[in-house]
Amino acid sequence: MSSNLIKGTAILTIGLFLSKALGLLYVIPLYAIVGKGSMELYQYAYVPYNIALAIAISGAPLAISKYVSKYNALGDYATGRKLLKSGMVVMAISGVVSFLALYFLAEPIANLVRKSDEQIFTVAQITSVIRWVSFSLLVVPLMSIVRGFLQGYKKMEPTAVSQLVEQIVRIIAVLAGAFIVVNYMNETTEKAVNFAVFAAFIGSIAGLAVLYWYWKKYKPEFDHLLSTSTASTGDVSFGTMYKELFSFLLPFILVGVINPLYQFVDMITFNGAMESIGLASVTDNYLGMLNLFTHKVVMIPVMVATGFSMALIPVITAYNAKNDQKGITHSLDQTYQIMLYLTIPMVIGIMVLSKELYHMLFEKDFMGAEILANYAPVAILFGLYSVTAAILQGIDRHKWIIFTSLLGLLLKLALNIPLIKLFETDGAILATSIGYMTAVGINIAIITKTLNYRSQMVFRRIVLIVFLNLIMFVVVFFTLKGLNTVSPVAGKMHALLYVFICGVVGVIVYGYLSLKTGLAEKLFGDRLTRLTNKLKL
Repeated sequence: MSSNLIKGTAILTIGLFLSKALGLLYVIPLYAIVGKGSMELYQYAYVPYNIALAIAISGAPLAISKYVSKYNALGDYATGRKLLKSGMVVMAISGVVSFLALYFLAEPIANLVRKSDEQIFTVAQITSVIRWVSFSLLVVPLMSIVRGFLQGYKKMEPTAVSQLVEQIVRIIAVLAGAFIVVNYMNETTEKAVNFAVFAAFIGSIAGLAVLYWYWKKYKPEFDHLLSTSTASTGDVSFGTMYKELFSFLLPFILVGVINPLYQFVDMITFNGAMESIGLASVTDNYLGMLNLFTHKVVMIPVMVATGFSMALIPVITAYNAKNDQKGITHSLDQTYQIMLYLTIPMVIGIMVLSKELYHMLFEKDFMGAEILANYAPVAILFGLYSVTAAILQGIDRHKWIIFTSLLGLLLKLALNIPLIKLFETDGAILATSIGYMTAVGINIAIITKTLNYRSQMVFRRIVLIVFLNLIMFVVVFFTLKGLNTVSPVAGKMHALLYVFICGVVGVIVYGYLSLKTGLAEKLFGDRLTRLTNKLKL
């Protein structure tokens, strides 16, 4: 695997991990400040916000990075700069349009969500919280184009750092604002939630400021490359530029927003389906568990695949532009293996420790823990979708991305209501699994056919990874069972202790087996060997 891909993946994955971890952890104190009921109102704004955020941190930046990377590989640095200048204006206008659209569509969306008078929240409450989050759309498109431009130059650090700073500032604003509103202004928790979702706008401003700082830092380097460009700025017209960009922009945006769109399907269909089987009184609670609480935990393993996909696209694009089949194949081999090597054990850990994790993070709740355990395996499909879509984007199979993404989403939409009526919350999870499984299966088939990609070695390594995870699962399962036999979990700190102990046991067992079988060395190279030799492992 190329050093660029390893470095880019590491930077983006670390940034995404910290961002996702903070995005999960802040929910705990916010949950304590506003209470369970108000947090379930928060999730109605959380899904539209996630759609906007997904475009800002993955969809549009990847499309722009692919475009810039392609022309940079050809020695044409002028075209990318031209896109940046004109794109800032385009993105600023799209931000205003997006804000106005969501602001005025908030009430129609709220009417789709509220299906029964037995539900906890009114149309007015849901409308208000969606409108407050819509302000973030004024800024996120601008971040998209800057992040994409920098990624096109293999500068992954600005994206990772800006995401992290954006998240930190947003969390500080959320918690401080909610605490002041409730405890000092003596306002309702509903108003605290409104301010909490508005904090997304404050965080976006901070993220944009970080990107501006990086732009100033790298500008001399970019200017030097521009002076060596093999083509003049006028060689590619605006019409040609945007025609080419938009020809693959939709696939990138779909990849970025597909997960929030699946959540949006749940948001507008779940309550109606639950009401039809007599569960209207609990539907807001269950939807909050599915779309907010457990989803935040489940998405943590996915950050590995997201980091890979964001770093993989410029690399695969460059290999593809040079017709370097060997480089493409080697990158795919390592990507599949490392992604599954890191993702599968995290998923197993969440499943085994679902009760303790839910208790530790939120409260003791059998239903919440069950949803978390059943939802966790879907993270592997989320990750595979991100990576396979990134590969298709890198080899210019954009129409297939549109087809598989929309087919999966259509299956989710068609199956969601009947499956929810049959299996309640598990039905929504099953519909999501079917949609993603279909998309991933077709993506892999297209990649295999297009690249004539065959790798028995990768298949054998995946079998080995699964085997090692089964051993780890057995050890962690019986460790937890033994702990609960001695002393059942009685509080949050108790749950945290058990999660920590079982997590350490799992890491030791998996790490030891990986080293002894030589798997870790084959995946991560000589640097790991030198480290283990120093540590005498």
